[in-house]
Amino acid sequence: MRVLHTMLRVGHLDRSLAFYTGVLGMKLLRKQDFPEGRFTLAFVGYQDENEGAAIELTFNWDTGGYEQGTAFGHIALEVDNAKKACDDIRALGGKVVREAGPMKHGTTVIAFVEDPDGYKIELIERGTR
Repeated sequence: MRVLHTMLRVGHLDRSLAFYTGVLGMKLLRKQDFPEGRFTLAFVGYQDENEGAAIELTFNWDTGGYEQGTAFGHIALEVDNAKKACDDIRALGGKVVREAGPMKHGTTVIAFVEDPDGYKIELIERGTR
């Protein structure tokens, strides 16, 4: 078994694709419209889907946004340098919600950014966990 993807419902597909591809540097792996169901699925990731996990962005055509519940936490990405990643993401228009630094009660260097729908993405600095 292996993890295939994590699905997030998004309110504006183009805005979300711009964030995940333009700000976080992922690739659009595939995208398909389902007119009878009135939704679009777009898969983004750093590797081909047969090599690594992806994020499925689900856009329901008739829904402009979602309320975030308290059960979902975040998606985690490994980065070489968390401070530089924050600087780069900010320069590309991304929102940094926790600057790079050691995690509470530990030494792992982390930061958090937020996608256009408010989903949290944790940046974990390689070699500090």
